[in-house]
Amino acid sequence: MQYDPIKRTLGRVFNSTPTLRVAFYRMLDVLLLRSWHIARELRLWAASHRSGASILDAGSGFGQYTYRLAAMNAANKVLGIDVKQEQIADCNRFFARIGKADCVAFDCQDLTTFVRPAAFDLILSVDVMEHIEADEQVFANFHASLADGGMLLISTPSDKGGSDADEHTDGAAHGFIDEHVRDGYNIDDIRAKLARAGFSRVDARYSYGTPGHISWVLSMKWPIKMLNVSKAFFVLLPFYYLAVMWLCLILNAFDLYRLHAVGTGLIVRALK
Repeated sequence: MQYDPIKRTLGRVFNSTPTLRVAFYRMLDVLLLRSWHIARELRLWAASHRSGASILDAGSGFGQYTYRLAAMNAANKVLGIDVKQEQIADCNRFFARIGKADCVAFDCQDLTTFVRPAAFDLILSVDVMEHIEADEQVFANFHASLADGGMLLISTPSDKGGSDADEHTDGAAHGFIDEHVRDGYNIDDIRAKLARAGFSRVDARYSYGTPGHISWVLSMKWPIKMLNVSKAFFVLLPFYYLAVMWLCLILNAFDLYRLHAVGTGLIVRALK
C-alpha cells in the first residue's frame, strides 16, 4: 500500500489557501489517534516549560506537528527537518504566509547525519523511525542534539501489528505502509537502543490498543485502501466519515485514557 501518493493528493487539495491548510491540520488532530497521544504528552511537557523552548520536529513532513509546537508558546523556536526538499520548501512558504517565519524554520536534512550539539530542549519524532534503517545512529544524534534535561518524544508502530503486516500469496508479510523498513518496534528493544544511545531514563507505553486499532481501521486503513483503488472515492469520504466518526472519537478517548497491556503503537519518552 502506497501512502505517500495519498498524502500528496490531500496536500494539493488543502494547500490552496492558508485557511484550508490550518483546517486540515485541525482535522488531522481530531482524526488521527496518534495526534491525541502526542497532544497529551506535549501538554504534560509544556506544563514544566513555561518560557520559550528550542524544539526540533524530526521528520516534519507536512508541518502538522510543527504548527502545534509553535502554537503552544509564542516564544518557542521550532526547527522542522525532513529529507524531502519539496515538503521543506512548501512548509517554509506556508509558515511565512501565516507570519510564523520568525519562530519556525524548515531545513532539508538527513536524520542519520544531522547533529546540532545541545541545541534543543525537546525533540519530537512522529511516525519517522519505522522508515529509517540506521535507527541507532539517529538515536545517538538525538541524544547529542538535546540540551541537558531535554526530552525526546517518539510515536512509532510496535511489533504487535503496527505496520499491519498481512500474509500475501507469495508467503511474505507485507506492511500496510510499504515505506516502512521494519514492521514496528519491540518495546524492550527500543528501550535498550535508547539506553545505548545515552538516555538516562526511557519510558515506553503501548498506544493503539484494541479500541485504538479498531478506530484506525475505520478512520484510516479502509479510506486509504479505497483511495488507492480510485481517487473517485474522495467524493464519498465526507459521507463515510459522517457515518463512522462518532464511533472513532469514542474509541480514541478509550485508547487515550487506558493503559494497554499490548498495542500496535508505542509512545516513548527519553530523557537526557
